[in-house]
Amino acid sequence: MLELKTVAVVQKGKVAHIEMNRGDKANAINQQMWEELQAAFDWVASEASVRAVVISGSGAHFCSGIDLGMLMEIGSQLGKEVARNALKLKRVVKHTQQLMNCIDECPKPVLAAIHGCCYGGGIDLVSACDIRYCVSDSRFSIKEVDMGLAADWGTLQRLPHIVNAGIVREMAYTGRVVEGEEALRIGLVNECFSSRELMMEKVMEVAQSVATKSPIAVQGTKEMLRYSRDHSIEDGLNYVATWNAAMLQATDLKVAVMAGMSKSQPEFED
Repeated sequence: MLELKTVAVVQKGKVAHIEMNRGDKANAINQQMWEELQAAFDWVASEASVRAVVISGSGAHFCSGIDLGMLMEIGSQLGKEVARNALKLKRVVKHTQQLMNCIDECPKPVLAAIHGCCYGGGIDLVSACDIRYCVSDSRFSIKEVDMGLAADWGTLQRLPHIVNAGIVREMAYTGRVVEGEEALRIGLVNECFSSRELMMEKVMEVAQSVATKSPIAVQGTKEMLRYSRDHSIEDGLNYVATWNAAMLQATDLKVAVMAGMSKSQPEFED
């Protein structure tokens, strides 16, 4: 198992629980957490025994966004030449976007369990997850506009595929706070709970349910959903036809059919 300082990774059966562990800093993402979150997701992506992932935050808040110290460190590296600064900053932004990309591209479904603040980079993070759940005290804000920035870690690209584009624009232009019950109403989260305990119980239950299914089927389904999000219906149908031409030959189909006939729970290989 990984030994990290700002992130805790615990495997429970076939579910990996990743917990951001800078609770005293509202789980603001600094350079170390950025690196360790990426290491955690790289690990779960390659670990065959993990079939589903849950991400949460310790302390009072899920994630308050990027650590201002990280922004100041980036700014301290700039010189006086505007054009060269622009090239350097573009490289930095593209590099830091990799964390959210690796969450989005993780072959295993990622479920976000949100409480307290989910601001700025926190919304970038949950927008890259497959499913989101929250507590009623949760507060969501695309905070970058209040800092004189456009959100650049994926919120503006991914969130319109989750909630109505008009709502995304309102949130992005104003930075207004969306609370838990409203997040449920607009489709940002699947369920809103009265307590963290109830939320975590439900999230782990869903993750464990996912983990009982064929990993080939689940990972193939996620791949199809991601591909179809960014391509035409025709392209998506062609891709799934090509994919299943191979996947239909997997032993998982036989295992599922035999279990159905015997009315037993199928056991799939990792």
